[in-house]
Amino acid sequence: MKMVLIQFVLIIVVVLVVARLFRSRGARAQAIRRIGLLVFATFAAVSILFPDVWSRIARVVGVGRGTDLVLYALVVAFLSFTVTTYLRFRDLETNYTRLARRMALDEVRRRPEPRAAERPAVEPPAAEPPAAGGPA
Repeated sequence: MKMVLIQFVLIIVVVLVVARLFRSRGARAQAIRRIGLLVFATFAAVSILFPDVWSRIARVVGVGRGTDLVLYALVVAFLSFTVTTYLRFRDLETNYTRLARRMALDEVRRRPEPRAAERPAVEPPAAEPPAAGGPA
């Protein structure tokens, strides 16, 4: 199987995107996602204004048509979105679990310990009377 330049580039991009997204969290990662969104919007606007640009770029990188190149780019973008959404939901679930545990522990600590006088008296079970007609 002959590997075309675009196949090699796309595989490298996919691996880098996944590796980057699994490692990054916080404000920096959010800034990178916003920049990625701006780049995506720019490419979308250029595609609308100059549709032949994708065909020219596709021929340069070894893809037959511009629509195929756009499809490959969208696959990478979708993969990025899927990974970031998964990581975000996983973090939210972890935070909710920690919050629920903390709230449960705090509630137990806030409950006053009942005093001895307030505790309900537990009566011992009464002994059963001997059965009538028992042993003589």
